[in-house]
Amino acid sequence: MSTIQNRPAALDEKMLAELDPSEQLADVLAIPEHLRDAVWKAESAAVEPWESSGGLVVAGMGGSAIGGRLARAILGDQASRPVLGVAGYALPPWTTPEVTVLCASYSGETEETLACFEAAGVIGARRLVATTGGRLATAARAEGVPVLPLAGGLQPRSAVAYLTVAALEAAAICGAGPRLTTEIDVAADHLEQLSVAWGPGSDEDSEAKALARALHGTVPVIAGADVTEPIAYRWKTQINENAKQHAFASVLPELNHNELVGWGSAQRFGRFSAVFLDDSDATPRVQRRIELTRGLIEDAAAGGTHVVPTRGQTSVERVFSLVLLGDLVSIYLAVLNGEDPGPVPVIDTLKARLAELE
Repeated sequence: MSTIQNRPAALDEKMLAELDPSEQLADVLAIPEHLRDAVWKAESAAVEPWESSGGLVVAGMGGSAIGGRLARAILGDQASRPVLGVAGYALPPWTTPEVTVLCASYSGETEETLACFEAAGVIGARRLVATTGGRLATAARAEGVPVLPLAGGLQPRSAVAYLTVAALEAAAICGAGPRLTTEIDVAADHLEQLSVAWGPGSDEDSEAKALARALHGTVPVIAGADVTEPIAYRWKTQINENAKQHAFASVLPELNHNELVGWGSAQRFGRFSAVFLDDSDATPRVQRRIELTRGLIEDAAAGGTHVVPTRGQTSVERVFSLVLLGDLVSIYLAVLNGEDPGPVPVIDTLKARLAELE
């Protein structure tokens, strides 16, 4: 019998505790405190700033990579140099000694990030490392590369606050952006309020729980634009890993030039839902595209179409409001699916088999 038929009657605190033995929900609710602790850890590293005319490249994979993408969204037009992410074994071919490279690996054992660390050293680029330890920390200390420490004991994807703050700190160190300590502290206070409104003790019709129920049994397609583009990708990956199901991320306005056509036959292939992440500071043109796109696809979206706005004033508040909401939705979806959101055995199996090849 399917998990859809056997889903819990209520997403109450007791049911959530039973179906989340690894306490992933607690790590999501701790994001405000993670932000504060991340600032303290970054400051305690006491890395002297330098000027890097080539900007910042953040090398990382999976949960360790998202911090760089979110940092770029947060910086927006405050970035005075390029801030770009790379996921893979190689740095961009245009990387020069004038570029600062932040190598982010929560475990310190990510082979792609280790390759980028070595490559950055070969070309003479200034390097920073964000990790909890492993071979990456060992190599960094051996070569005198500054380490921005992260809190241990988390799933990499649950360290999103630490990794984002580390990327923001790296941008400040190399002159690619301003230091945003005050904005991060204010955002943490704001997120504590949202945690109450959306958390396990909230009403069954609270936004996070209601959205999870609406998406349950469907393949969510999450669309972002500008600031919300990396957040849409975060929602996709959190639903993949926590809820153990497919989800996809799209970008406006690009999706209006291709994906929009595919929605016409969506019901022939499965049950899909659409989520549009709308930044309160987005241009009216993007907001109009969301309205028009939603109207054109609503009949094909079995799980409905949903517009989810950012909350808050600063870019840190707005970005992390949707990070928190998406993380909560993914945990609630896991419970509705009858899945423990913590373990990711297939990823562990892949890593073990790759290690055997060495």
